[in-house]
Amino acid sequence: MSDPTTLSERLAAFAVGVMRDGAPRAVRASVQERVLDITGLQLAALDLPTSTGAVDFALAQGGPPQARIIGQRASVSAAGAAFANGVLAHSLDYDDTHLPSVLHPSASVVPAVLAVAEATGAAGPRILDAIAVGIEITVRLGMAGYDREARSSVYFDHGQHATSICGTVGSAVGAALLLDGTERGVVDAIGLSASMASGILEANRTGGTVKRLHCGWAARAGVTAAELLAHGFTGPPTALEGRFGLFEAFLHGSVLTDEVTAGLGERWEVPGIFFKPYPANHFTHTALDAARELRGRGIGPEDIEEADLGVASATVRTIGEPIDIKRTPETGYQAQFSGPYMVALGFIGGSGLGAGLDDFADALVQEPDRRRLMARVSVSADPDCDAVFPDQFPAVLTVRTRDGSEHVARIMTNRGGGDKRLTDAELRTKFRDNASRRLPQEAIDAVEASIASLSDHGDVSDLTAACGTDPRE
Repeated sequence: MSDPTTLSERLAAFAVGVMRDGAPRAVRASVQERVLDITGLQLAALDLPTSTGAVDFALAQGGPPQARIIGQRASVSAAGAAFANGVLAHSLDYDDTHLPSVLHPSASVVPAVLAVAEATGAAGPRILDAIAVGIEITVRLGMAGYDREARSSVYFDHGQHATSICGTVGSAVGAALLLDGTERGVVDAIGLSASMASGILEANRTGGTVKRLHCGWAARAGVTAAELLAHGFTGPPTALEGRFGLFEAFLHGSVLTDEVTAGLGERWEVPGIFFKPYPANHFTHTALDAARELRGRGIGPEDIEEADLGVASATVRTIGEPIDIKRTPETGYQAQFSGPYMVALGFIGGSGLGAGLDDFADALVQEPDRRRLMARVSVSADPDCDAVFPDQFPAVLTVRTRDGSEHVARIMTNRGGGDKRLTDAELRTKFRDNASRRLPQEAIDAVEASIASLSDHGDVSDLTAACGTDPRE
């Protein structure tokens, strides 16, 4: 290919260069952590009704036995495995988040690349590099739609799910690097996948489980786009920035193309992507941390007369409105989006790293003691939080106790990234907490060992085989 000029050509040159020279050590290490994190989430999500539906759908589609679905012994097509595993990865709202784009990149790219890697027998370092490139491209496309002045995602403002839209393209690039490996192939994979990218967010407003499909569909579309290269299909080299390209279609001209290529190959976004320490909407995390801080100062649930949770204005509608519903969640899923519940959980104490999946059982969130505490919590906009959002999702928790005194906890940065990165031990705790819901200890050890081997020359088959252990046998 001549000197790259279009965005797709520049991304392709970057992608193929990484596969040739290898991603930096820190990037590869971060990718291994993300594979471990996603695998634990997939295992924990297996018992959800929607997971059963996605797995059954993929099994019914059949196809050549190329890759396994997590938790299954049978193999399906690489696209089918990518679909089911992508659904599993995103279903618990527990997967990693890039800030400030508020995009979840690993839940589509990791399943897509691992499915193709298993189908092709790709070796560990190439797998890690392909995932790294796919994630990097995903978040950069997300940032192209981030309005820094308005501090919001243009995708989101248009009702679009940037996670699945951008994840489709990132998944296609990662898959194409293992299936084709040429710059021309990556350009065409971008062009094909741009016509497959999709996802709307109306379910966040009025209900439905379709959002759990989004990362699975993105992974499937990405693999399909890469597979179509071998059948002669091509895409436009200007599929991103062209007059009728992805950015015009989704962003309507409000695009920052420099975000796609600035420092590409020199400055990596991958290592800075936040891991979620708690299985809840990311806007709620600092609420729990603030309550935990006050609890550490000796304030207990019985001491609280009233509490105000100050957050960024843009997040009030998600975790604080309507307040009567946020104070009385009927299900664990509703509690995941409740500021009052996370404050209550912080004072009561949770599992895992401070809150785990067990803390969001339907019966638990309806307990009278928790309801009484939630009834005392209000949620309001805080100007100091507005000044930081969305580079972080801060919280200022003000509590008035029964003796009339006032106590304030200010948590201005999120746990899970930046200066508050999760340690190796914490990431392992999260993984084991999730994986143990499905696997016996011997299988958990095997999964960890297989992921660790990817830094050498391990392949994916050992990982998927270990995840296929049926606890009922």
